Amino acid sequence: MIKDTKQKWFKEAKYGLFIHWGLYSILAGEYRGKTSPTIAEWIMNTLNIPVEEYEKLAAQFNPVNFDAGHYVKLARDWGMKYITITSKHHDGFALFHSKCCRYNVVDATPYGRDIIGQFAEACSKYDMKLCLYYSQAQDWHHPDGCEANRDNSGKNFRRYFDEKCIPQVKEILTNYGDIGMIWFDTPMGMTPEESRELFDLVKSIQPDCIVSGRIGNNLGEYMTTGDNFIPSLPYYGDWEVPATLNDSWGYKKSDQNWKSPESIIRRMVKIVSRGGNYLLNIGPDALGNIPKESIDILDRVGEFLKLNGDSIYATTTTDQYIYDVEDCLFTSKPYKLYIHLFSPMAYLQLLNIGNRIKRAYILSTGEEIDVTVRRTCEDDSSWEFYLPKDNWPDDIDTVICVEMEEERPVFEPIRE
Repeated sequence: MIKDTKQKWFKEAKYGLFIHWGLYSILAGEYRGKTSPTIAEWIMNTLNIPVEEYEKLAAQFNPVNFDAGHYVKLARDWGMKYITITSKHHDGFALFHSKCCRYNVVDATPYGRDIIGQFAEACSKYDMKLCLYYSQAQDWHHPDGCEANRDNSGKNFRRYFDEKCIPQVKEILTNYGDIGMIWFDTPMGMTPEESRELFDLVKSIQPDCIVSGRIGNNLGEYMTTGDNFIPSLPYYGDWEVPATLNDSWGYKKSDQNWKSPESIIRRMVKIVSRGGNYLLNIGPDALGNIPKESIDILDRVGEFLKLNGDSIYATTTTDQYIYDVEDCLFTSKPYKLYIHLFSPMAYLQLLNIGNRIKRAYILSTGEEIDVTVRRTCEDDSSWEFYLPKDNWPDDIDTVICVEMEEERPVFEPIRE
């Protein structure tokens, strides 16, 4: 089934910021001398921390360096078009002022301020689309919430669903203005009826709010891939890759396996060339600081997008057969084909393209590119580009924009 959000902003955005933040940032991946072998936000589950011990972390949570406006301005400078933040993760702690459960940032911490409310204000001020992650089935704090890697057969899930999930989803959809998307996660054993009830609740309050692919029972309005996984072929519908800059999502001080800006840009182009969105995560520390490594990587990606964003935003997959050219990927929009080159070269040949070229130029500089078009038969031709290898514009991705007379690129396989 091809998924369709029917939301123009999501189809055109292509690049968003994920933020995983909560009490787990205090532990930073370590508890009583043990380092979590997996992702930091799962430390309560992974290291079997008792509820009564873990909930004491709330008394320590005081992110005095947090500034929502700074976060949103950074995201804007990085070229991101939407922000998705964990309003409540699996540990059950809410970053908003919940009236149905006092285990939240206002009532249970010395910080005492509504973080989601601050994001809502900042996103409105800086014209950023706000989306909220909410763990609908897993809740390790509520006695009847689901827990991964545990036996949930003796739990009364319906009691948790009615006491906490439904009321909190109503709160975040009612109290913070327009929400672009609710990013549900890990539906566990939710029934089709429960997923439908949650879906209908979202639409009854905010009809234009997108419901993510992980609501369960195939009710999501777009396809969410596995974490950090990219489909090997184009996917015709709305979809998104949630991904990390290192290995963990929440802050983990021992995780220094940072991806390079080159790797991030290549992944972005690969995802967008196949029709998807890239939701890239940061994990702030307990004081509200964004790791310097995250900032440095995303600053470089933002520089690329300032000059080459036209080849990313509002583009589509080419809709048909296309060659796999070494160190080269393609994005397109009406009457334009963008050729992304990941290594310097003096000459590039593309075979079996049935389009007529109006002009070709380096997107970041506007420099015209010499192209020779050779006709092989009535409909097909090859394009031969002569490129400035000794003055390569971008050491990660140089983008050539080809303006065409036809609306869509026409790639043809070699005929028998």
